[in-house]
Amino acid sequence: MEEKAATLTARHLARPGRWRQVVLFLGVIGPGIITANVDNDAGGITTYSLAGAQFGTRLLWTLIPITIALVVVQEMAARMGAVTGKGLADLIRENFGVKLTFYLMLALLASNYGNTVSEFAGVAASMELFGVPKWISVPVVAVAIWLLVVRGTYRLVERVFLVACVFYFVYPVSAFLAHPNWASVLRDTVVPARVSFDSGYVAMLVGLVGTTIAPWMQFYLQSSVVEKGIRKDRYWVTRWDVVVGCIVTDVVAFFIIVACAATLFAHGVAIESAADAARSLEPLAGKYASQLFAFGLLNASMFSAAILPLSTVYYVCEAFGWEAGVDKKFGEARAFYGIYTAMIVLGSAVVLWPGFPLIRVMFWSQVANGIALPLVLVFMLLLVNRQELMGDQVNGRAFNAVAWVTTVVMILLTLLLVANGFGLKLGTG
Repeated sequence: MEEKAATLTARHLARPGRWRQVVLFLGVIGPGIITANVDNDAGGITTYSLAGAQFGTRLLWTLIPITIALVVVQEMAARMGAVTGKGLADLIRENFGVKLTFYLMLALLASNYGNTVSEFAGVAASMELFGVPKWISVPVVAVAIWLLVVRGTYRLVERVFLVACVFYFVYPVSAFLAHPNWASVLRDTVVPARVSFDSGYVAMLVGLVGTTIAPWMQFYLQSSVVEKGIRKDRYWVTRWDVVVGCIVTDVVAFFIIVACAATLFAHGVAIESAADAARSLEPLAGKYASQLFAFGLLNASMFSAAILPLSTVYYVCEAFGWEAGVDKKFGEARAFYGIYTAMIVLGSAVVLWPGFPLIRVMFWSQVANGIALPLVLVFMLLLVNRQELMGDQVNGRAFNAVAWVTTVVMILLTLLLVANGFGLKLGTG
């Protein structure tokens, strides 16, 4: 009996390493998966829908290098947060000065406000597909988001956001309901086919990259790692959190492109937005595919309408040394909650304003994104390679090579995005 008890005890003691790792992983996951999934917002879903509707499966191959670039950039942000215990805006201010930080914050603030407006526009468009007018849906969603963040704790807010991530499964379901040619899908994913250098193809290629990696993501991710209290000894879990999040978000993008390629592109249906895609899917792939696509747009818009303003107040407050954090009381972080409230109120009110130029606001927010992104990437690489800051966690040679190549490519593609945007603006103005 004693031998049996001793054997059971030995087995029990042999397990904790594995089970402790599982428990630790479940306790630490969140920042990476949430940040990456917010990238599939109303603007992102629209871009992926347009890519599938206009080019079929021809652009699927781009998702592999885009995912690698996203993993590289997000991993650096998370690592800096775990090692330094400080947010990205805080580090930029301390190492590069207040003046430069101020102008960077202005560009990011303008960009995120435009993006916030587009998220509430996504809420309005998706709810109208279910018969709910925007003057009801937008205020209700705005109040619900505000209450969640202002009255909730970090743990509660994170759990709600993680649940929202689960609902992105509707896009793979929509893709399967569309009955694509899977052999063609697989071929175009692995082998670049019919690559073109005409303006439409290049513009869409740049748009896919631009909508996947945004400046605000790095600030929000690093701030989330810091607020959650993740340190260097637990960073291996966060690294997996980041990698999984980046892969999942681009798998979702993959299925959005496939769904629209198998239906809209195959039948020559032209669309201008994700709401158009959802509406057009019904006669081609059935009612359920259309409703799932619309529900996915609603979920993504609500999710992002909460996160984007939150990311904004994190980096603005960090940049100027103000108290910030969802776990803070309103009286402890007045600037944090005040700016968040203003972003929610102004972002939702604009959507209800008849005749407001939403397209122009979205355009200028993308220009601001394009201007800020290369700066943010360069700042990150300079910071992550400072030994006095990162200790033994600086980038290695191989990782630096990949990171700098990614940064240079992103700078070139972002410049193309801005140039193409200005050209489009001048052409339509």
